[in-house]
Order: sequence, then C-alpha cells, then structure tokens
Amino acid sequence: MEKCCRIVLSGGPGGGKTTAADLYRREIGEEVVIVPEAATILYLGGFPRAGEGDVRRATQRAIYSVQLNLEDAQAAHYRSRILLCDRGTIDGAAYWPGPKEEFFTHLGTTLEAELRRYDAVIFFETAAVGGIAIEGGNPARIESNEQAIKIDRTLRDMWSRHPNFIFVPHNVSFIKKVNAGLDELAKFVSLHHKFSPNKQRPSDE
Repeated sequence: MEKCCRIVLSGGPGGGKTTAADLYRREIGEEVVIVPEAATILYLGGFPRAGEGDVRRATQRAIYSVQLNLEDAQAAHYRSRILLCDRGTIDGAAYWPGPKEEFFTHLGTTLEAELRRYDAVIFFETAAVGGIAIEGGNPARIESNEQAIKIDRTLRDMWSRHPNFIFVPHNVSFIKKVNAGLDELAKFVSLHHKFSPNKQRPSDE
C-alpha cells in the first residue's frame, strides 16, 4: 500500500492557512483531502479556550490526540491521496504552559519524531507582523496581535527544522500571499508525482 503524502499548513494565528487549504482543495479536486484543525473542532465543541496550568495542559493533550488520530484516520481512509493538514501535531508546543520541550516529553514523543510524520511544511506568516488585525472569522481565535507574533516565531523555530520547509511571508495583499502559498504547494505536489510515477487516483475505501 502506497503511503499518502502529508503536507502541513502552519503558522501563527491569522496567517491564511485555512483559506489556502480550501482554495487548493477546490483547485486540485478530490485528489486532495483536508485534515481540519483539531483545536478549532475541540474549542467549538466545548473545550475551554482560556485558562492556565493544568487547564491548558489538558486541552493541548486533547488537541494533540485528536490531530494525531484525524491524520491517521484520513491517511488510512484515503491512502495515497494528498493530505493537507490544517496545523500539525507540533503546533501545541507553542501553546504549552511551560518550555516547549516539556510538551514533547509529556506526550512521550520528540520534535524529531513529529517532524518525520510529514512530507513538507508550508508556513504562512501571521498578518499580525504587518500590524493587521487578525480576529477574522474564526470564533475560536482569541489571541492579540502581540501573542500571535510570539506564537508565529515559536512555530517557525520548530517547523523550520523540517527538510522541506517552505516559508510564505506576510504580504499587504492577502490575495498575493495566498497565491504564493498555492504556488509553493503546487511545486511540491508536482515534485511528489514526479517521483511517484505509478501513483493512481484511489477510490474511497
């Protein structure tokens, strides 16, 4: 059975990840499957969005578990399709109430092990770096611009260690930024197909 291709879309709050994922899915079609953001699913389902210490630890444990299993379920169901993951299992470390290294130890894993789960990372820099308000249309988002920038930097430090890390900088034109991200996604997908000559569009199973 051929392993599916997993591409993470990450970055600080207000970076355009979810919009880019939806546009790319529409452009490419059924070959692409979006793995939704686990944090938003849980926050909208009743998990506390704010809190300190044990509250944040419990929440991040739940997000990690849901993200992990969402990805694995989609990979098993769609097999050789391209998974676009709206955030990845590493992102919770940026929200952990303590050193980010403690996040991985607490969950019995390592940064290196989590990076190996993915074939590429497309990192959308938060619009907060340009002083643009990020509240947007996500009701689960409560970060200030200052917090968004700090989270963005922490995430970039971790994800940039991936060998296929692609950085999409902030642009005053959101359309140009999203298009730049879509171009990078297209390049990687094209390269993936080049080295998978026998790959066929699978039926849902």
